[in-house]
Amino acid sequence: MKIVIVDDDNLVAISLKTILEASGKVEVAAIGYSGREAMELYKKHSPEVMLMDIRMNDMTGLEAGEVIIKDYPDANILFLTTFSDDEYIVKALKIGARGYILKQDFNGIVPALEAVAGGQNVYGAEIIGRLPQLMSNTSSFDYSKFDINEKEQEIIELVADGLSNKEIASKLYLSEGTVRNYLSTILEKLNLRDRTQLAIFYFTKIKGE
Repeated sequence: MKIVIVDDDNLVAISLKTILEASGKVEVAAIGYSGREAMELYKKHSPEVMLMDIRMNDMTGLEAGEVIIKDYPDANILFLTTFSDDEYIVKALKIGARGYILKQDFNGIVPALEAVAGGQNVYGAEIIGRLPQLMSNTSSFDYSKFDINEKEQEIIELVADGLSNKEIASKLYLSEGTVRNYLSTILEKLNLRDRTQLAIFYFTKIKGE
């Protein structure tokens, strides 16, 4: 099974390579140390599974994984992290990752890689027990009542995350002009004045915060 490892901790990445290859079941085609490098390595090696950390400088594993999956819908990305964070788990699910396991679950890494390579989704035991609650906690806000489409929902969430039009344009591969047009339409549909009101609307009406 050919994999690529991406982790911004050099020692962790090299240790994983040594240990996984010692199992006799894994061939590590390459090691990367950033989200941007992950995208390049996936394109170059087309691994059966990409084993990637989430929290990395410059570009997170989630951001890199989202781009990779958009470009290569059949990509198998397994997130390996020390952080059992609810937000990370939900995002991993939303972008189409094939699994999310904790580094502490060391003995489960090789079986998880094999399962993902075989077409299964894999989540650590601790995470599986929390999935129903996590997914029920996601927004049940009915966007359709305001005629808000999926792309507009993405833009609303990115505005709420504090991204500028330029940053949103880059993330969604749109022009800034297109983002401005989307934003104007969204504000009109929701009867809001500006992006500040939109962010407040998101956190009070949608997230219930």
